[in-house]
Amino acid sequence: MASEAPPFWWEEPDWRALALAPLSAIYALVAGRRMRSAAREKIGAPVLCVGNFTVGGTGKTPVAIALAGQARRMRLNPGFLSRGHGGSFAQPHVVDPHHDAARHVGDEPLLLAEHAPVAVTPNRAAGARLLLEKHGCDFLIMDDGFQSARIHIDYALVVVDARYGVGNGRVIPGGPLRADIVDQLVFTSALLKMGEGIAADAVVRQAARAGRPIFEAHTRPSSKAGLAGKRFLAFAGIGHPDKFFDTVREAGGEVALTRSFPDHHFYGEDELAELAMTARRAGLGLITTAKDAARLRHDAAPADFLGQLDVLEIDTVFDPDHVPERIIDETLDAWRQRKLQG
Repeated sequence: MASEAPPFWWEEPDWRALALAPLSAIYALVAGRRMRSAAREKIGAPVLCVGNFTVGGTGKTPVAIALAGQARRMRLNPGFLSRGHGGSFAQPHVVDPHHDAARHVGDEPLLLAEHAPVAVTPNRAAGARLLLEKHGCDFLIMDDGFQSARIHIDYALVVVDARYGVGNGRVIPGGPLRADIVDQLVFTSALLKMGEGIAADAVVRQAARAGRPIFEAHTRPSSKAGLAGKRFLAFAGIGHPDKFFDTVREAGGEVALTRSFPDHHFYGEDELAELAMTARRAGLGLITTAKDAARLRHDAAPADFLGQLDVLEIDTVFDPDHVPERIIDETLDAWRQRKLQG
């Protein structure tokens, strides 16, 4: 479970959610007011935001990567805007995937940088200008930042995990919501239901009643996974590691042992040694997520550990497959309307 997401957030509301209700109400009031009244800077390029209603992983980054691929196929030059979890740069910084450390730019930006330039900064307007002026980008994709209200968003695609939905439906700190659903739906262009399950059905119905298009997608193991018949100790430091374990099984691997760590976890030498020793004694291979592998590669994990590590690569599949093109087209249309309106 994510380090910032207590397990009770993803269960039916209990005494803890009830006790925190006054604080949740204050947080919701402030967050909703900020989203409604913030002065959003208008950027000289289309801005597509891939966000979510909640704290915790919903699969935004693979979706953002898939949309960047579609933008390139449409002869656009996309760039990513990211705050960068744990990033330490005071000024906007374009990620160097060969030299930057995950501790400095975050793990997700390192993954994104394999597909398009990534500007890491809490000041997304400054990051946008850097991508436009110095890197020739003409289409910007925000990975998260839906609630930040810093720049004008032409199209907001909100990703909801079908297995976890919006958790207990309460706002931080009593639950995982970053603001009331009603306040967030006002700024939502479309909802993307990710994966299989019924936990998101209530919010999907709410979005549909608000007239928002509902799309569906899922992740699948990359065709190059090659895990069939192998037995693993699977470990992950992501929001919902059980989804990763299930995907390893879907790819044909046997998950004999699991280890879960907090989201965006940086592994210590002792932890890596324990993982390697446990796997060796049990006759298992080691496997982790692409995000975890990015942290390990860029934070100087021992070469012998990396050498024995399998990495689960995943692709995002939209149903139907023309959805990404529609999203890019509608983002471009909204941007053209914005330009006409001055």
